[in-house]
Amino acid sequence: MLDIAVIEEPAAAEASLDPIRSRILAALAEPGSAAMLAVRLALPRQKVNYHLKELERHGLVELAEERRKGNVTERVYRATAASYVISPSALAAVSPDPSRAPDQLSARWLLAVGARLVQEVGMLLTGAARARRRVSTFGIDAEVRFATAADRAAFTDELARAVAALVARHHDENAPGGRSHRLVVGLHQIPTAQENQIVQENRTVQEDPR
Repeated sequence: MLDIAVIEEPAAAEASLDPIRSRILAALAEPGSAAMLAVRLALPRQKVNYHLKELERHGLVELAEERRKGNVTERVYRATAASYVISPSALAAVSPDPSRAPDQLSARWLLAVGARLVQEVGMLLTGAARARRRVSTFGIDAEVRFATAADRAAFTDELARAVAALVARHHDENAPGGRSHRLVVGLHQIPTAQENQIVQENRTVQEDPR
């Protein structure tokens, strides 16, 4: 099982977003059959079986083993990954494009940059998996607390100058056999517990089948 899988196909993205199927994917962190999942999720076995086939068709679950129980063969499934990320390529016609309106102070532009990051790294992972190779990446995740807005502005100014100097020192436009890399640096406020709760409540309302 992969740690994270990137969903690039629109049909697979649609399948993963179905409330029942997302519950099945979460439950299949541990392998299970349709009968076992029906008990775990308190759903009819036929409904579970239908959704399992759809998830398998889109490569989101896979057959782990088959067990003989008398005259019946029980199929045991597992999720292909512990978690999934939907690439913006699944919505190609309306995917964000950070080149449309570059603005370092825009939260929406930062979101577009993040979306491009997911799309490009997802493509690299897909290609590397087929070639049985690793993807060379590097990431930094840090938290910084500012006393004032002025402190935040001073930090971003210093950071921008430091990154620009570092890029200028190492960038070689004419390096033979060189390969371009994308550097993304983002700064955003961390959502509060109250903001997280609002998002979860909205998600629950949207997924309520009634």
